[in-house]
Amino acid sequence: MSRKQQLHRPGPQPGPPADDTGCAILHVDMDAFFVSVELLERPELRGRPVIVGGAGARGVVSAASYEAREYGVHSAMPMTRARRLCPRAVVLPVSHGKYSRVSASVFELFRSITPLVEPLSLDEAFLDVAGAVRRLGRPAEIARSIREQVRAQQGITCSVGVASTKFVAKLASTRCKPDGLLVVPAGGAVEFLHPLPVASLWGVGERTEQALARLGLRTVGQLAQVPVATLQRELGNALGAHLHELAWGRDPRDVVAHTPDKSIGAEETFETDVDDPEVIRRELLRLSERVGERLRAGGNAGRTVSVKLRMANFKTITRARTLAEPTDLARVIYITACELYEGAGLERVRLRLVGVRVENLGPAGEAPRQLALDEPESGWREAERAMDQVAHRFGRGAVRPAALVRRAEDGDGRDGGDGRR
Repeated sequence: MSRKQQLHRPGPQPGPPADDTGCAILHVDMDAFFVSVELLERPELRGRPVIVGGAGARGVVSAASYEAREYGVHSAMPMTRARRLCPRAVVLPVSHGKYSRVSASVFELFRSITPLVEPLSLDEAFLDVAGAVRRLGRPAEIARSIREQVRAQQGITCSVGVASTKFVAKLASTRCKPDGLLVVPAGGAVEFLHPLPVASLWGVGERTEQALARLGLRTVGQLAQVPVATLQRELGNALGAHLHELAWGRDPRDVVAHTPDKSIGAEETFETDVDDPEVIRRELLRLSERVGERLRAGGNAGRTVSVKLRMANFKTITRARTLAEPTDLARVIYITACELYEGAGLERVRLRLVGVRVENLGPAGEAPRQLALDEPESGWREAERAMDQVAHRFGRGAVRPAALVRRAEDGDGRDGGDGRR
């Protein structure tokens, strides 16, 4: 089968479902999520190679449409290489606020089905639907309903793997992409796994794959026939035992319901190294705005603000400060970040990357009525919430601090892009 056929193989067609008895674990994965969300606003780009990511010399690919993947483009690839592989691709900037809003709606759907939802990222999660079977039907029926509702409510597609374990469910969703549904019967896990390449196993990276190849092990089935003691001798006790168990479809891990974010942050790698403090502060402002928006969107506030400063020689330092009160205000985050930057003594040092992060999170509730910086916050929270509402309706960049408007007019920044590393 050609690479193109593999990438565009259709998901399993409707028909008699496989036996889903005992298969209460679902892995739901949005198809080319960032690209799919962008195409909701740019439907004229459907069917064309589209890449989402940082467009600068140091930009990386955050997501690629299946048309772009045919050319070998994939996430985390340097954008310069992606453009060489697919020069006709349309490159769009990252818009995390947009993706977060769609993701929040999708996860709300998941939690209406079962409280046992384990997010892996914005666009994928495990669900344990054992408790929903009596109310909503068999696992395969629940999976089919999820796909239909995601399409109807969000206008995007997802692929769902149904199995008795998390590991097999995740592999199943990968095998039926895009826009597919695959049930692996509890008694058929070994038959499903053994033809797959060893790289399919969790824990097999490039170096481990090479080590297994030296042993003549290229498929999961071949690995499964090797005594566990041999694998442990070659790969170490923990990894050898782990791969042996997975090769026989054994994965005892439960779906763990979502735990609150421990921190929220954003960072930017400059296209060229920067030693101008004014440019650095404007970038800290942009990042603080983004972090504040994400805090408020999640109903969180945090007490510790930190900055990450990476120099041209790749040496990286971080500085942090714990505030007297938790905050979700970009203004507080920005002022603190600037003070940390200035205190680091790097105002004339060339920087490659800067980042802002807020930690020690908790529910925002009624946020404190006074800034930690001894300034009355009256009006700031209302202003930032108003900006959130405008951004939700018209997109990020419709309203922003004057400093960032000047930055865009001067041509030294990105309008709405991300380029995070």
